Amino acid sequence: MIALIQRVNYASLRINGEQYCSIDKGLVVLLGIEKSDTRAQGEKLLQKVLDYRVFSDNEGRMNLSVSAIGGQVMLVSQFTLAADTGRGLRPSFTSAMPPSDAEALYDDLVGWMLQKYPSVVTGRFGADMKILLENDGPVTFSLRV
Repeated sequence: MIALIQRVNYASLRINGEQYCSIDKGLVVLLGIEKSDTRAQGEKLLQKVLDYRVFSDNEGRMNLSVSAIGGQVMLVSQFTLAADTGRGLRPSFTSAMPPSDAEALYDDLVGWMLQKYPSVVTGRFGADMKILLENDGPVTFSLRV
């Protein structure tokens, strides 16, 4: 399982040209689910996202987590993170979990995360989404479990 996290000043997500959700200061989390991933791995990864220190303290050091600053999280499923790009010029998605299984796992993880941290909004699994954001820094990290 892969989480690409971006520290943002704001982000908004549109589906079919309409505003679906938005956040202010916080994290945009793009989540890639692979065939062998489990709920336990997902919970571990998402807890790491909540605890990962990417926000500046009073001394300008990345020492605070999204939960420490009371920031918001936008969690979006993105199967392309599971792509194998090692050969050729076209990505392979053979390591991505099949959509029906991935959607069930994603839904479980969204429920878990909302219980842990209620300042979470999500995209819609499988939808064609447009995300507008202002990356703060820019600060972007790829996390795996």
